[in-house]
Amino acid sequence: MNVDQLAADVVRGDRRALARAITLVESAREDDQQAAARLLELVLPRTGGAMRVGISGPPGVGKSTLIEALGCHLVDRGERVAVLAIDPSSPTTGGSLLGDKTRMERLQASERAFIRPSPSSGMLGGTAPRSRDALLLCEAAGFSVVLVETVGVGQSEIAIADLVDTVVLLLPPGGGDELQGHKRGLLERTDVIAVNKADGERAGDAAQTRADYQSAARLFAASVPGFAVPVLCVSALDGTGVTSLWDAVRAHRQALFDAGLLEQRRAAQAERALWHAVEQALLAQLRAHADVQAALPAAVDDVRAGRTSATAAARVLLSRLSSRG
Repeated sequence: MNVDQLAADVVRGDRRALARAITLVESAREDDQQAAARLLELVLPRTGGAMRVGISGPPGVGKSTLIEALGCHLVDRGERVAVLAIDPSSPTTGGSLLGDKTRMERLQASERAFIRPSPSSGMLGGTAPRSRDALLLCEAAGFSVVLVETVGVGQSEIAIADLVDTVVLLLPPGGGDELQGHKRGLLERTDVIAVNKADGERAGDAAQTRADYQSAARLFAASVPGFAVPVLCVSALDGTGVTSLWDAVRAHRQALFDAGLLEQRRAAQAERALWHAVEQALLAQLRAHADVQAALPAAVDDVRAGRTSATAAARVLLSRLSSRG
């Protein structure tokens, strides 16, 4: 693969090149990872210009439908929109189970949109191992808005806050139990709350849920001092509230910028990404190191039999990693 040419194609906005580039960074092969590192270095100066927005929420709340409605709204306004949809991984193939391209046909038809489903690969927190790299590539390709749809995993789904500028929590109407279920974890990392399916017979329930969450939102510190977390009703089905939702997202990002916190947030995210990459690299070295592999069966047996603790066994394996440099 000519990585320099691929980088040039991505920067000029070639959607097929962007798809190939994301496939490259998602590959677990060592040679592909070396090429991916080179690719990211080449495009890095072109990154950082997009609005980064995460859409989170429980399964079945309508995240994909809302993202399509929001994406079409933004495309009509002249934006270029990339959607990174994190899907549950197939235990058989490791690929995406759901494939959001099949659920966003109207948005997919636009030349100003790009939709990429990626497998979570068992990663906790609702994102995928290479979500940040994929987001950077979308920015390099000139997309002005990147929407990240997380796996619906409930209150533990907070890794999205390490990827985006603004986290939108999407909720179903009638959510007294939902409020209890989300508790502090996800709510504390949420910047905008939207109650979906606020149409027809569910409109009243949606209004009540909105009131419940408006009360709850006051209990948590906002990501920007003085910025009250907006809570609003939307309908992905008929488009009600979609414009207001985007206005709320823009208002939050502007508040971050005005407070000097946008670059701070992104810098902290980049630092956490560094440590995640270090952890992944060390794990790969452990798995490939001959001395570690030689000691591994005995360590596993000792831990399973209760002859040693997992912590002590791990220290032994790590000492093998550093024994020969």
